Amino acid sequence: MALDTLLELAASRTDPYVESLREMVNIDSGSYTPDGVNRIADLCEKRFRAGGWEVERRPHRVGDGAPEQLGDLVIGRRRGSGPRLLMIGHMDTVFPEGTVGERPFTIDGTTVHGPGVSDMKGGLLFGFLATELLEEAGIGRDLDLTYVCNPDEEIGSPFSGPIIKAMATEFAATFVMEAARENGDVVSSRKGVTDFRIDISGRAAHAGVEPEKGRSAILEAARKTLAWQELNGRWPDVTVNVGVIEGGTRSNVVPERCFLKVDVRSSAEETMVEAEEEVKRIGETNSVPDVTSSVSWGSWHRPFEKKGGSAVLAQEAIRIARDLGFELSDAPTGGASDANTTSAAGVPTLDGLGPVGGNDHSPAEWSDVASVPQRLALLAGLLSEAPAVLGR
Repeated sequence: MALDTLLELAASRTDPYVESLREMVNIDSGSYTPDGVNRIADLCEKRFRAGGWEVERRPHRVGDGAPEQLGDLVIGRRRGSGPRLLMIGHMDTVFPEGTVGERPFTIDGTTVHGPGVSDMKGGLLFGFLATELLEEAGIGRDLDLTYVCNPDEEIGSPFSGPIIKAMATEFAATFVMEAARENGDVVSSRKGVTDFRIDISGRAAHAGVEPEKGRSAILEAARKTLAWQELNGRWPDVTVNVGVIEGGTRSNVVPERCFLKVDVRSSAEETMVEAEEEVKRIGETNSVPDVTSSVSWGSWHRPFEKKGGSAVLAQEAIRIARDLGFELSDAPTGGASDANTTSAAGVPTLDGLGPVGGNDHSPAEWSDVASVPQRLALLAGLLSEAPAVLGR
């Protein structure tokens, strides 16, 4: 494979990349801004069709995974006779409508800023550019490529996640276009995430006249909170966080109701299951007499573990980077992505393959344009070489 050719071609695409990125970033596309997400979907569809890809566009229907209206899911397919590879990038950001008006795309030297510039409109563009690079270099023409442009990743992919999960096993490998870490690392593992909601019912009473008749739902919630927080440190890499508590009506009323939301994360499936069971047990066990509790929970993502084919892909990325003239490492991260879904389906997966960026989800979000040639050549090289190193 002519890595020098890929690097040279990637460098020539930096300026067009910046202009395409400017166009995307200057569109508000928060997860709950479906019109904006669909404007990004329009750009993705246009790019697919210009490259001769087949395009499937699936509109979201309220209730199909989410009670709010979401944007469309766009899937591009470039048929080939060789191994099937899956790429995933998301079109939504965490920012509300109006953010672009407050702080649009800007560039300062080789650093660009703006809502979603790192997470992950830069990476979303990379999926298109890498395949265009391979085409121009005459490499990997037999690859059978599918690119999923996801409208709801920032809220856990409630609409697109089941679709990605159902299709994942058809592929030899998955590449996720999230930004590289601030130091350039690719992402070889991610923690799983499970959300719990606990509803507690007690008994109301006058807090001054006859408090003994009351049964405090907030007291029960407080005791549960202490028990959950004490789970931190029981298992390596497991975190338990009580993030929301709401209850009561007035200070002079023994609170009849309270609910809590708990976030559980783990880097390994075994400890994830153990932590989930313990959080559920605490939620269902009451210490305040006559109080009842109900527990509901849902797994956003199972852990993405660095093992098997995923570990092989990480090592191949490091090798290709070295041949391109730069050092690369892989790293774990606590945040989840669509990589968790494909990894849990048993598909070799690698994440963090976009340009270098940081301060995601904040007004200081940035991306490094200087990283584009090397990172783009790395992605193209991986797409070309992955089937061989995986024996597919």
